[in-house]
Amino acid sequence: MTQESAAVFIQAWWRGTLVRRTLLHAALRAWTVQCWWRQTLARLLTQRLRGALEFYARGEWAAVRLQSWVRMWRIRQRYCRLLNATRIIQIYWRWHNSHSRGFIQGHYELKENQLGIQLEISLGSQACKVQQCIPLPIKE
Repeated sequence: MTQESAAVFIQAWWRGTLVRRTLLHAALRAWTVQCWWRQTLARLLTQRLRGALEFYARGEWAAVRLQSWVRMWRIRQRYCRLLNATRIIQIYWRWHNSHSRGFIQGHYELKENQLGIQLEISLGSQACKVQQCIPLPIKE
């Protein structure tokens, strides 16, 4: 092998090394960009999934809240109906008690030296009316 052929061999080897090094750097840079892009896509996918999950959760919470409001409304309606029925029963019961126990109604009137009394005493179905004038002892 001559010096010239040896020099050509070394130059070819050096050019091959430079080309391989350049290709290696280019491949590493491409790999770095690809890794970054994959991370970016993964982050975007995670954000989309989180957004979809939050949208679904908002819908679920809205449905749950609406259901609880409807249940509360129905329970309140039932409570108001029962309260009204209780009031009606109480009214009839008080009316029954007042008519079965009896009551006294009346009024009085003072005229000069007399007291006029009119009383109505009711015991169930029986009624008694009393009218009386009572003289008052007034000193003159």
